Amino acid sequence: MATHDKFELANQSAKNLATSIPKAVAAHYDRASGRIVIELGSRVHVSFSPHDAQGLEHAKPSQLAKIEISPSGFGIHFPELDADLYVPSLLEGFLGSQRWMASRLGQIGGKSRSAAKKAAAKANGRLGGRPRKTASH
Repeated sequence: MATHDKFELANQSAKNLATSIPKAVAAHYDRASGRIVIELGSRVHVSFSPHDAQGLEHAKPSQLAKIEISPSGFGIHFPELDADLYVPSLLEGFLGSQRWMASRLGQIGGKSRSAAKKAAAKANGRLGGRPRKTASH
């Protein structure tokens, strides 16, 4: 159960956030560019590809047509997908949870075609490739 002190601390934290981070005032899916566009209270527009955001990566344009802004202005909700994004995290470049972002970055790294990666794969191949998995008893 929350104590009065914790409640007051949470309220103060929310007030601090409200004064330091711009809120979303409008959001829409731009079919022409294929991007989600969020207008902030500071008149700045932020846009990103839905394919790069957790919960939206496989969405059809029709599912992105309706976007709701939370009363606080810190969240955007896609009712057709039951997906939510947190505006302060978007502004920091995080398009999903920490685990999801790590997974996406790992996928990108795995697709790397750098000269160093090619050389390492070639050297590993000369050694016989990956070690075979052994059955554990």
